[in-house]
Amino acid sequence: MSETRYLVALSLIREIGPKTQKRLLKRFKAAEAVFSSSRDDLLSVEGVGPTRAEAIQSFKDWKRVDKILEDAEKGEIEIISINDEEYPVPLRDMEDAPIIIYKRGSLREDDRFAIAVVGSRRPTEYGLRVTDIIAGELAEAGFTIVSGLARGIDTQAHKAALLRKGRTIAVLGSGIDIPYPPENLGLMRRIEQSGAVITEFPPGTKPEKGNFPIRNRIISALAMGVLVVEAPSDSGALITARFAMEQGKEVFAVPGMITTGSFQGVHSLLKQGAILVESGSDIIRELAPQLKGFIKESRKRKIELTEEEKILVKYLSKEPIHVDILTRQSRLPLNKVLSIITTLELKGVVRQAEGKRFYLV
Repeated sequence: MSETRYLVALSLIREIGPKTQKRLLKRFKAAEAVFSSSRDDLLSVEGVGPTRAEAIQSFKDWKRVDKILEDAEKGEIEIISINDEEYPVPLRDMEDAPIIIYKRGSLREDDRFAIAVVGSRRPTEYGLRVTDIIAGELAEAGFTIVSGLARGIDTQAHKAALLRKGRTIAVLGSGIDIPYPPENLGLMRRIEQSGAVITEFPPGTKPEKGNFPIRNRIISALAMGVLVVEAPSDSGALITARFAMEQGKEVFAVPGMITTGSFQGVHSLLKQGAILVESGSDIIRELAPQLKGFIKESRKRKIELTEEEKILVKYLSKEPIHVDILTRQSRLPLNKVLSIITTLELKGVVRQAEGKRFYLV
């Protein structure tokens, strides 16, 4: 616990980033030794100038460090240091890997078979449906879905994995005690039960704008590849894609309508060589050489349908169809169609789009 205390303290010094923190640990072998080193010894480390050396030697926020450790002992959070076995393997070798990660939930060895799914915070209905379909297919195949808990595509990706009873990891751009956006607190709690919520930012850190581009390198590092579903030209999802390229990861992209700006970023990625994706199987096929038999057989649920449900399902497809058209085609009364649709939704067979339109999952 003593070494963890000093690692947490080192991570709290705002003047020193992860790269320099790792250099300090390499030079002095332990975080405690960093704080007891002389000014001259600190200055001998690459990236440490007078200002950073002073920040280390004048560090006084030990009450905050001890409060973080106290909360961890109470089980409210778990602290994982870069020296711990549980520290995610894909992160460990990053030059700018965080020396401390705060976690709720559980990380597993097979979480290394993960796909990051990211995109717009203000997606179209098409983007949400595509996210649900492809993230759902990947979750059913056994992949862990990684995303950032943001509104829009991120939220849909996490929900798609949970709906298929798969695993998902959320990487926050804030302290683990400050979920963002606030309305996703319930979703975060569900993720903790079926995966993990992690962050490099210490408890109490607000979701400041500059935090999100920083956390995106972790989203991409945790995954075998990054899928960008929908993204305008200024989307943060493109930052995640760039990190993936720098890390030697595959970048996948879903094409969209050329008449809307919400897909400009995606189309730019495709022009740069991103792999065009129409289904989860496209991603699986591309990553096959790395999977080595990991892919599980599709875990399709055996769903029993009544005769009336079978009739209605015949008129449904992956494309949303209005309830009035279903009523005319099936020749069933409207109230009966709505009743059957409700049952099919509960069985996980049908999903509702905007405007009383329905489609098969």
